[in-house]
Amino acid sequence: MAEQTFDVVVIGGGPGGYVAAIRAAQLGLMAAVVERAQLGGICLNWGCIPTKALLRSSEINHLLQHLGEYGFSADNVRFDLGKIVQRSRNVAKQLSQGVTHLLRKNKVTVIDGMARLAGRGAVAVSKDGKPVATLIAKHIILATGARARQLPGIETDGKLIWSYREAMVPEAMPKSLLVIGSGAIGMEFASFYRDLGAEVTVVEVLARVLPVEDEEISVLARKAFEKQGMKILTGATVKGVKKSTNSVTVFVEAAGKTQEIVVERVISAVGIVGNVEDLGLEGTSVKIDRSHVVVDGFGRTGEQGVYAIGDVAGPPWLAHKASHEGVVCVEKIAGQDVHPFTTGNIPGCTYCRPQVASVGMTEAAAKAVGREVRVGKFPFIGNGKAIALGEPEGLVKTVFDAKTGELLGAHMIGAEVTEMIQGFVIARTLESTEAELMHTVFPHPTISESMYESVLDAYKRAIHF
Repeated sequence: MAEQTFDVVVIGGGPGGYVAAIRAAQLGLMAAVVERAQLGGICLNWGCIPTKALLRSSEINHLLQHLGEYGFSADNVRFDLGKIVQRSRNVAKQLSQGVTHLLRKNKVTVIDGMARLAGRGAVAVSKDGKPVATLIAKHIILATGARARQLPGIETDGKLIWSYREAMVPEAMPKSLLVIGSGAIGMEFASFYRDLGAEVTVVEVLARVLPVEDEEISVLARKAFEKQGMKILTGATVKGVKKSTNSVTVFVEAAGKTQEIVVERVISAVGIVGNVEDLGLEGTSVKIDRSHVVVDGFGRTGEQGVYAIGDVAGPPWLAHKASHEGVVCVEKIAGQDVHPFTTGNIPGCTYCRPQVASVGMTEAAAKAVGREVRVGKFPFIGNGKAIALGEPEGLVKTVFDAKTGELLGAHMIGAEVTEMIQGFVIARTLESTEAELMHTVFPHPTISESMYESVLDAYKRAIHF
């Protein structure tokens, strides 16, 4: 069994791990990545990327069903589910191969296998239960990600009750399905299947869908989903299921009453659990809180020389958060003057139809911490580009500190808002106030003008509504 020495060893090759390794190599550190499955991690292979490919197909199907609104007509429009799924898998494969190339280009050593801590500064790697290598490094970064949470008694079985994996590669189109959980993952799958014609029911235990978003955005999202034909049950709990040969009876309790809903398939999207098992953390000073590793703003754990980034280090569970954490962690290791990582400027995006995006505090959260706020809103119906595109339903909402003009938060729903939110992320990162945003020229005609008008509205200066 070979023993190899590195400056940095990263356990996990997802969007946090491979980015951390590449940045380490750029800074002149000898880096290695240990990956047990596929480079790119869940995000690239079974999450962020392939789901967007699926959603693109369902969006096209929706558009094809409404061709008359744009002056076109077509007969016998239909889709091939197998080709839709295969395109999604091809996109993931292409990008995974790209990660392999990037690591090779940056001279990062990649080791296939399972890794666990084996004493201070040591990592033991095995494959199929057999030792592969011992890696020696002063700095070890845990980037092992997370997995889908299982509900007791409603565990996924790969046939009738699906996790995100089965939901991404259906062999046949279910006529009906029920989604448990209305977070980003749940609503993206609900959107995909609804736009391909399935009858969709969403069950959410909290009082509203997309519960982490601003309440006003959540209300608009629910209206849009129900207009599309989805059935939404909030404040509801799945109490159990009964499986048949090719259907599931779901027992849902809401307002003290239980109803039975029969569907062909169930998708469970009720959160994630950090992958902290079998890492050799026993006997170390690494602390675990609700299945996630406790870290400081530089990814440092309680154990000297051991760090954690990405989903395993806690929320928000987002690929871009993991990548940025990895960069901050490695730059601190390399002795650079770097600011500690904070989550306040991390944007959240949900790629359902309509899209939802946000950054910073909601209006309610800002008021809860005692901030006096100014709130601006601008609907897409007042935006020329949105109307021209046939996408007039949407809203941009901005929240400012009434005393300082600080942009506390921005919240959007509508077409392409996941692309536009970065403008407000930059504004928050640069600590911009309303003055800088008001003096920024937005191109016309673009949907992004709604961002500008929302800022103006917060100060009673909106022009086009």
